[in-house]
Amino acid sequence: MAATRMEPNESRRQALLRAAAEVFFEQGYVATSIDAIIERAGGSKRNIYSEFGNKEGLFAAIVRENSDSALSTLDAGDVEGLDLRATLTVFGRHLMEVYMSPPVVGIYRIAVTEANRFPELVKAFYEQGPGRTTSRLAEVLELARARGDIRAGNSERLAEHFVGMIRDNLHLQVVLGLRPAPSQEEVHEAVGSAVEVFLNGVATPLTPPD
Repeated sequence: MAATRMEPNESRRQALLRAAAEVFFEQGYVATSIDAIIERAGGSKRNIYSEFGNKEGLFAAIVRENSDSALSTLDAGDVEGLDLRATLTVFGRHLMEVYMSPPVVGIYRIAVTEANRFPELVKAFYEQGPGRTTSRLAEVLELARARGDIRAGNSERLAEHFVGMIRDNLHLQVVLGLRPAPSQEEVHEAVGSAVEVFLNGVATPLTPPD
């Protein structure tokens, strides 16, 4: 594959992260060397070590970058004025797109593969990725509870339920290479179903007594 060189209007950090992600996902975490990343992105070892510390720091930075993208739709300015259904729909669609992207699919594969050998790496992956996403959504749900939009409950647990429904077996199938990433139509259908179940459940409402 041709080297990915930094473009004039693109930050050196972004170019390094993108190139590192490509190499990690092609070669695996253990087989990836700093030299291979430099060959792809340009620059020097000094640049990488001063910016990220080491290979593990570089991997953690890729995780955080994608987590930042997933959380961008839950910024206060973006959800202000939206009702909870609209907020969950926008967030769910964006989160699914992030989860199904090649970099994040690669991150999940590496995390599962390297869990025993690099527990601290996997812990950083969880804290910076899924854990951080769930915590931010829990904050949004807590605000919704305070407004009376949802019943009282454990907002952290509710957030875990929603994120789990968004990821579901569809994400597992993509991670396992059983199918390609879903189309936009499939994403909208899956997220719409998750939002509906999350807000209204599936049981038939009880008929109130006469």
